[in-house]
Amino acid sequence: MGKKGSSEHRDGGKRKEESAAADDDRKCRVCRFPLLVALSQLLLGVAVTVVAFLMLAISPSLLARETPHWAGIILCLVAIVGFILYCVTYHPDERSTVQFIVKLLYFTLCVLGLVISTLVMAFAGYHHTQISSFSCMPTAEACVCTLDPRDPIARTFTYEGVRDCQNITETLALYHLLQIVLNLVQAFFCAVGAFIMWKHRYQVFFSGLQIGSFQRWNKA
Repeated sequence: MGKKGSSEHRDGGKRKEESAAADDDRKCRVCRFPLLVALSQLLLGVAVTVVAFLMLAISPSLLARETPHWAGIILCLVAIVGFILYCVTYHPDERSTVQFIVKLLYFTLCVLGLVISTLVMAFAGYHHTQISSFSCMPTAEACVCTLDPRDPIARTFTYEGVRDCQNITETLALYHLLQIVLNLVQAFFCAVGAFIMWKHRYQVFFSGLQIGSFQRWNKA
C-alpha cells in the first residue's frame, strides 16, 4: 500500500507539472507578452513616419530633426522584434537561448524607443513654439519667416518651395503638435513593453525589505 501510494503521488505530481507547463505555454502568447503592445508600437511607428513625410512634402528645407521619419522607422523595428518574441516558443525560466536573446533585444529596443520618442517630443515642442511666434512673408519661390520683423538683424528662416505661408504657420505647426501626441503615446507603450520584460524576468523589483526578508529566511 505504501509503494502504491507513493507511486500514485509521484504520478500525480508529474501530471500537475505537465499541466502547469501546458498552462504556461498557453498563457505565454496571450498573457505573458500582450500582443497589443507590439501592435500599438507598429501602428504608432507607421503614423509617426507618415506624418514626418507629410511634413517633408511641405518644404524640402526642413531638417531631419523637424521630420522624424527616422524615429518612426526605428519604432517599427522595435515592434517587429516584439512580434518575433510573440512567435518564439515559450520555455519556463528562459531555458531557451533564442528566447533570452530576443527578450533582451526587445527590452533594449523598448528603452531606446522611449529615449527616441522623448527626443522627438522635445524637438517637436521647440519647433511648434518657434513657429507659433513666426511672422512670415511669401516670396517668389519661398516663404521667409522671422521671429521679430521689427528687428533688422533677427534670424530668418527660409522655407523653399512654399508659396502659401499658411502651410508653415498653420499646417506645419499642426503636424508638430501631432508628432508630440503620437510620440507621447509611443513612449508610453515602449515603457510598458520594457516593464513587461523586466517584470517577467525578475517578477518584482528588488528592495531593501525583500533583501532583509531573504536574509532572515536564510538564517532560519
